[in-house]
Amino acid sequence: MNESLYVVTGASRGMGAAIAEQLLLKGHVVLGISRMTNEELAAKAPHAGAQLEQWPRDLAQTVAVADELEAWLRRFDAARFDEAALINNAGVITRVGPMDETTNAELSAALRVGLEAAMLLTASFLRATRAWRAMTRGRVKVLNISSGLGRRAMAGSAPYCAAKAGMDHFSRAVSLDEAHRGHGARIVSLAPGVIDTDMQAQLRSSDPAGFPDKGNFLHMQQAGQLASPHDAAARVLAYLRRADFGSNPIGDVRDV
Repeated sequence: MNESLYVVTGASRGMGAAIAEQLLLKGHVVLGISRMTNEELAAKAPHAGAQLEQWPRDLAQTVAVADELEAWLRRFDAARFDEAALINNAGVITRVGPMDETTNAELSAALRVGLEAAMLLTASFLRATRAWRAMTRGRVKVLNISSGLGRRAMAGSAPYCAAKAGMDHFSRAVSLDEAHRGHGARIVSLAPGVIDTDMQAQLRSSDPAGFPDKGNFLHMQQAGQLASPHDAAARVLAYLRRADFGSNPIGDVRDV
């Protein structure tokens, strides 16, 4: 039986949970890494014929989690999977407003979860899968969930903008590294569109004095322009399955 392995961070709620749920198919091994586990996913996995593991981990503890992931991946036979993918979806939004109104501890955690964790997990994932059959066939992928805010600055969101811009550029650099390996992994930093998540609710409830774009986000909700987590997850996974995945390391779900 053809098998595939997927690692999803931030898999306990929102779009991450929807991604993990849609990956629960026969022949799929899915690992979710989040602060909490999701009981609905745990209940659905056996009926779907999928193997699901959920690790309740703080991704701000980046080195420990990345080392644990690498050790876990190395337990698998190198010929077992036809495809393997890491989906770095986890992120943290600090209080909305000027950066100096956020504590240093909050700023540090946002960057560790939003950027450092993605980088370390990617390094661990690539090291552990380098000799896998899926790698030699060009079917090892890293999908980083970015944001339009990594490509367009917005007041009141400096830590989030910085993490996503860093994710985009590290994806560009890793893509160049992998291209020189002959049979390297394919990597994309993908903007998933505007999604109706807890982050959106936080933005809409923010003080406009520190977040001048609040009206735009209220308008998008009122105009029905927010995608549901389920629909956004479906578009993200459709992009992951594209034959040209990785040909451009910077992508958007609206790319044709």
